[in-house]
Amino acid sequence: MDPKEQEGSQPKWEGKACASLRGITADQVWPLLSDFFNVHKWFPTLATCYAIHGVSGQPGCVRYCAGSSIPSNSGGDTRPTVSWATERLVHIDPIGRSFTYEIVDSNVGFNSYVSTMKVVPDDEHQLGGCKIEWYFAVDPVQGWKLEDLISKYQTGLQNMANKMEESLMNNPT
Repeated sequence: MDPKEQEGSQPKWEGKACASLRGITADQVWPLLSDFFNVHKWFPTLATCYAIHGVSGQPGCVRYCAGSSIPSNSGGDTRPTVSWATERLVHIDPIGRSFTYEIVDSNVGFNSYVSTMKVVPDDEHQLGGCKIEWYFAVDPVQGWKLEDLISKYQTGLQNMANKMEESLMNNPT
């Protein structure tokens, strides 16, 4: 066997998704995004998210998320199943409006998964606005292509941004 094919020797997959919100400031979006135990309110394919340990927004807190965002790696079984993950908040930077979390356990085939989400001003639009950026690094996932995973993240993030934008436009703070 080629040494590069041995388990653990493949380089990590790294990807980024980005979604723009027009006319909404980064300061408006940050409280919604950083509410670690309530991501299901914004991420349409998550049915639930709740606290397992700690205080939302404090490093070390752990959440459980379940839904249909990524199909579980069920050995070729095509029946619908609930995808779930237990995730720990590793770092949060309210000033820089970013946080990093890791998957502790899941049924979706992710190993050594770390992700950072951040909200930044979007200077490209004259009406103002912001962008949500979602970076991830994960060991290669059996049965997936990196491009497909990035595309899934991009679609999910854009749907989340649309939901946040709609809520903030209808209920400005």
